[in-house]
Amino acid sequence: MKLYIKNMVCPRCISSVEQILKRNNLQVKNVTLGEVELEQKPTAGQLTIFAQELLETGFELLDDQKTQLIEQVKNLLIQKVQSGDVEEHFSLTKFIGENVFKDYSSISKLFSGLEGITLEQFFNLQKIEKVKEWLIYNEQSLTQIAFKLGYSSTQHLSSQFKKLTGMTPSQFKQLGTLHRKSIDAVKD
Repeated sequence: MKLYIKNMVCPRCISSVEQILKRNNLQVKNVTLGEVELEQKPTAGQLTIFAQELLETGFELLDDQKTQLIEQVKNLLIQKVQSGDVEEHFSLTKFIGENVFKDYSSISKLFSGLEGITLEQFFNLQKIEKVKEWLIYNEQSLTQIAFKLGYSSTQHLSSQFKKLTGMTPSQFKQLGTLHRKSIDAVKD
């Protein structure tokens, strides 16, 4: 049986959910971002307790298919950005089509309706948060960051950064971690 969980965005999230599953004696086949596969179907009581513990930890058990689909799309985009391997001519349409096997325009409309922003805006916000991370920790030069996140140039990255944050990458770097967001809060 598969369960879908909202707000699982990093390896620590997987670990937290695994601990909750273990505490509730739920036999797990596999846990990935946004998804848990159980060996057997839990009782209604087990599921209720599991859902409550998830909420207390900042996660949410999803039961609506549309919400599950959007969470899957968000997790795919987060993973793509976190990999640091976004091609310069990256196509959201092609990427979603290859990974979700559903019509892009219907996913895009559903995403906008449920999330209040477009897929493109969400993806760009994720990329900017990754830029912030790399800037703060001096892990990459701006040129390397631009290349790894699919920007055509450092100027393009800088203009997108300023448009979305109100400051240049250099100004942000001087301010430090004050303006970083957690991955699951990026649309705010």
